[in-house]
Amino acid sequence: MSEPVRILILGGGFAGVYAAMELERRLGRDSGVAITIVSRDNYFLFTPMLHEVAASDLDVTHIVNPIRKLLKRAAFYQGEVQSVDLQARRVRVCHGAEVPHCHDLEYDHLVLALGSSTNFFGTPGAAELAFPMRTLGDALALRNRVLTSLEEADSECCAATRAGLLNFVVTGGGFAGVETIGAIHDYVRESLRFYPNLRASDVRMVLVHSGATLLPELDPRLGRYAERVLRSRGIEIRLETKVASMTDRGVTLSDGEVLPSRTLVWAAGNAPHALLGTLPCIRERGRVLVDDHLRVGGFPGVWALGDCALVPDPRTGGFHPPTAQHASRQAKVVANNVAAALGRGRARPFAFRTLGQLASIGHRCGVAQILGLRFSGFVAWWLWRTIYLAKLPRIERKVRVCLDWTLDLFFSKDLVQSPAGGGPPLGRGRAVPAPETPPARVPVGAP
Repeated sequence: MSEPVRILILGGGFAGVYAAMELERRLGRDSGVAITIVSRDNYFLFTPMLHEVAASDLDVTHIVNPIRKLLKRAAFYQGEVQSVDLQARRVRVCHGAEVPHCHDLEYDHLVLALGSSTNFFGTPGAAELAFPMRTLGDALALRNRVLTSLEEADSECCAATRAGLLNFVVTGGGFAGVETIGAIHDYVRESLRFYPNLRASDVRMVLVHSGATLLPELDPRLGRYAERVLRSRGIEIRLETKVASMTDRGVTLSDGEVLPSRTLVWAAGNAPHALLGTLPCIRERGRVLVDDHLRVGGFPGVWALGDCALVPDPRTGGFHPPTAQHASRQAKVVANNVAAALGRGRARPFAFRTLGQLASIGHRCGVAQILGLRFSGFVAWWLWRTIYLAKLPRIERKVRVCLDWTLDLFFSKDLVQSPAGGGPPLGRGRAVPAPETPPARVPVGAP
């Protein structure tokens, strides 16, 4: 009997999981094909709702899906990818927390979907002290930091120390930064009534953005609308400004101002996965350069998509943006082309134009741009929730999220610190490492 064709997928984010599901649909019943997916976590994280976990709007388990439940026939391997040998067609994967055990997985077709990591741009103190917003651990650690700050500030007599506890800084005026500061603002304001020694005037929230307009991915009018709404709620907006450094006592801005704050949320950029730098293939901007069929040049049977790939866009002459909306569709094309390479169907190039993007800016308000149409206010917020709910995998999770949102209308937000995401003490950086999940933008129309 001949050995089955081995298809190995690296990464458990939108690109990797969607590719595995599509390959199952096309090739899962073929006994001559073996599909395996490798991921550091055993769950798929729906990152567009991550800020709602940080603000206690959703339960931590309701935006994750076990990968084993999403896949019916493909094999799942939980582990850390240590190296990829494109010449020998072999991947080394290690698992085990205390005593790592490593295995070599051979492949005939390799799908690189490793995602990206947080880019701190070499900012002094940021990597050690700031809180990214990419993983489930990040969201839990940030919520714990907010609650710890409120608890300590409620019993703190020194005004200077209290200011450092109640000043919250978010850097990055894109989707992640705007959604995070909007959600955290609502969370803190609603929680203040349970802290008798704290007043709304004690809390200071600052959003730092290097650009001239918030949400640069959208129409500038929507960015200006978001800015007006956030300012009306008392959130300070610092445009054309960057975070220069951070210590355990404050955040220094590029204009020289020092904000006395012990909480800095970093949503200012992404870096390619570190493993990509070890590969002998052509890279640009740190990402693997592929052709319009998502093939890695010079290495037959190797494919790349999502955040770790630079995918050409013939329509614009540039490259497709690294969003979940694109990654989910690239996954379909990769599955189709891998199947075509095995003699099942015909290969096709990747071609897609962004359908729309949405952002929640807190307090049942949002902005949206869908098929060229602009929405703002409650309607955009309603579209945000409706579309995200439709894209959340599995009916079980949809029901749980609906229940969370419904109960949130009648009960106050939870103030319990999570032991699982306890996070570091004040003035120290997070303790939870970031897995290879890509930053997601709303997957409008994704399968």
